[in-house]
Amino acid sequence: MMRYVLPFIFFASPLLASEDISDQYPASALYSKPIEVIPHIWSAIGATAPPTYENTGHNNNLSFIVTGDGVIVVNGGAAYVLAQALHQEIKAITDQPVKLVINENGQGHAMLGNSYWSELGVPILAHVDAAHEIAERGPFILENMKRYNRDKSEGTFIAAPTITFEDKYSIEMGSYTIEVLHLGPAHGPGDIQVWLPEQSLVIAGDMAFHQRMLPIFEDTIVYDWIETWETGFEALNATYVIPGHGTPTNMDQVRRYTRDYLVYLREKIGEHLDNGGDLAEAYYVDQSPYRHLDTFEELATRNAGRVYEQMEFE
Repeated sequence: MMRYVLPFIFFASPLLASEDISDQYPASALYSKPIEVIPHIWSAIGATAPPTYENTGHNNNLSFIVTGDGVIVVNGGAAYVLAQALHQEIKAITDQPVKLVINENGQGHAMLGNSYWSELGVPILAHVDAAHEIAERGPFILENMKRYNRDKSEGTFIAAPTITFEDKYSIEMGSYTIEVLHLGPAHGPGDIQVWLPEQSLVIAGDMAFHQRMLPIFEDTIVYDWIETWETGFEALNATYVIPGHGTPTNMDQVRRYTRDYLVYLREKIGEHLDNGGDLAEAYYVDQSPYRHLDTFEELATRNAGRVYEQMEFE
């Protein structure tokens, strides 16, 4: 198997995703210009901040694979204008048409840009649980996006996936073998990973975080996420990881700030419960080893409270 030196490790720090920089690519609606992670596999790295008008909601990674017989896009983006901007970048790189869009889950930044791709007739692939999430919560997610994106939300509508799967969806396109995997419950309903075994690269989606603190949602079962990591994601043994948020990296980094963080937080909350602690105090368990992560201030106390609620009756 051919191995590549990661080109992004030579980038100067201003090209890193950041919570402090509102927009790294003023010429585009995208937060940053796409980078070639390894040959023919690109990603436009989003801000590690919450979605804002300034970053147009581009706070996740919009990736694409130039296969030689067409382009596969991973994530529709948080708005029509973001998908359109990504397409402009793709057309500047290759004249191969976009043949498939994959939604990493049912969240807004994964699927609201489906509206643009659907107008072009591009098939859209998602896990069945993500498709259900889009059907059930899509209008609510769209209205939330409109509140912060205002005029930048123009043209965005809910476009459902046209192809769904349950466990695995295999693609042979050009010179690439691509496996779209649902390894089990993780961050949210319908989380998937795009695995390129010959390149040893995984587009991990929200399975994996490393530069920003991961959020634990009401429907995020932390115990299940850890189990899915240990029994499925870790077994990929990927050399290259494009996470859902933040710059491309490796398994050691995402393990440290995803699996290990979840284990750490459960241990802290477990100690708190053993000492008779209540929910009000649980919000303030020690998470200082992760204080340097972007979005720590927004998410740390909320994460602790949700883990307490899950563990209280285990």
